[in-house]
Amino acid sequence: MNVQELKVRRPDLAFIADWVAPQAHVLDVGCGDGVMLDYLQTDKQCTGYGIEIADDKVLECAKRGINVIQQDMENGLSIFSEHAFDTVLCLSSLQMMKHVEPLLRDIARVGSEAIVSFPNFGYWPHRTALLRGKMPVSKSLPFEWYDTPNVRCATIYDFADLADDVGLEVMECVALHEGKQIHWLPNLRGSLAVFRLKKRN
Repeated sequence: MNVQELKVRRPDLAFIADWVAPQAHVLDVGCGDGVMLDYLQTDKQCTGYGIEIADDKVLECAKRGINVIQQDMENGLSIFSEHAFDTVLCLSSLQMMKHVEPLLRDIARVGSEAIVSFPNFGYWPHRTALLRGKMPVSKSLPFEWYDTPNVRCATIYDFADLADDVGLEVMECVALHEGKQIHWLPNLRGSLAVFRLKKRN
């Protein structure tokens, strides 16, 4: 998969992929169908593994030639040693976890740096829905309240506070909408939050 194909299929991943160095050793936590690792392996000569629990997604990864480990992220990353990877990705998965803080600490432990993305609950249509007395449903939060896999809803500011609490330094933080960076009022106008993190010295 090349960058143009990735931009068409997942513009958010195309933006995030720029933060991953060529030939990096990568762990993708909650890798889904393996599109990101497929691109990183073929276009940036990266190596690494994906972690995914869903049977159908694991099968898609295998068809792409991705090294995938079928495991529940909630069980942690104890099979990996400290700084085993250059970069750990957790893209649009962290909000589905019951125990966010321990997983975030584990991600920071096994990677020299981490890239985390999640739907920004501070996005203005989400706020508008709440003002109307309804739970938000949007492109970035496409589920009804009763069938959503998302158990944690956070804004950019919320996650920045959590990162600070667990001893992580925010190297970069951007808000995206449909793969494009939002510079003005990012917590209001960005539907996806993306953080690049490392352990604080």
